[in-house]
Amino acid sequence: MRRGVWGRRCGTVLLAAVLTGGAAGCGSDPGASPAPGSPGTTAGPSTPGTDGTPGASGSTAPTSTPQPGEVLVQVVVTGGFAGVRNQLVVHRDGEWTIRSGDKPPRTGRQTPAEAAELRAALEDPAFALVPARPTGRPIADGFQYAVTHRHRVIIAGDGDRPPALRRVFDALPEGGPPTNP
Repeated sequence: MRRGVWGRRCGTVLLAAVLTGGAAGCGSDPGASPAPGSPGTTAGPSTPGTDGTPGASGSTAPTSTPQPGEVLVQVVVTGGFAGVRNQLVVHRDGEWTIRSGDKPPRTGRQTPAEAAELRAALEDPAFALVPARPTGRPIADGFQYAVTHRHRVIIAGDGDRPPALRRVFDALPEGGPPTNP
């Protein structure tokens, strides 16, 4: 007899259930709870806010505790009359680095309040609605900004800054995106 993919999955699920001391899926009692560690359950410690207790928020937002080296936002500035290509990287803990051409990188650290302001601007629901590409007319010899946050890239020009993006720019170290050559 030839078993299909479903037959192999069912056999694997049953084997896992037997090994963990319970029966789950593939013909078990539909009202029964799955065995710990079987498909449909989570293994390991619970995530804060998702423990299923009444009143738990269920939020899966990242924790506000900065992880060492974790990048919060990256801004690459190109263009302008001088043809700049500058990069600003801000880490979740407020540490930042600016690279401009062949100059040595500049580094610094935001105060905890400044870092919190930048995180709030980036996590604002209005920022999630900023278009990924410019919608206005380009400005001759203007700058183009590529803002990367959580694997999302937003490209904006000098004349194309919605209020939520301006709020992020205002919260960046040294007063905004690095535009000096």
